[in-house]
Amino acid sequence: MIVFDLRCGAGHVFEAWFGGTADWERQQAAGQVACPICGDGAVEKAAMAPAVSAKGNRAPAPAAVKAMMKALAAEQAKMLKDSTWVGGQFAHRARAMHAGDEAHRVIHGQATLAEARALVDDGVPVAPLPLPVTPPERLN
Repeated sequence: MIVFDLRCGAGHVFEAWFGGTADWERQQAAGQVACPICGDGAVEKAAMAPAVSAKGNRAPAPAAVKAMMKALAAEQAKMLKDSTWVGGQFAHRARAMHAGDEAHRVIHGQATLAEARALVDDGVPVAPLPLPVTPPERLN
């Protein structure tokens, strides 16, 4: 995992975690990265300031970060236990269930920022997961 400082078009700076630079580039190109403050999809890497530690204000040890990510992944696995992976068909399937064209069931998959916004705007109940979702054959 790698963390990037990102900046949206409105000037908000925030951190985001990715599997690597290639994942960042792929997700940015697909419109899957947005500012958590204002929702702006015009996001780019921000200049990163050097990490300066002060006594009593230290970043968590790498072992603590790994333990946190492991715990978060375990919680997400519980959430997805009874869910069906639908991949890139997420927006289509969620909308079909909302309209009554498909039986209701718990699903998870991938959607672009624009697709997710459209679902929310149309009243389709959706929620983001704490960690990026990958196909079942790949581990988070």
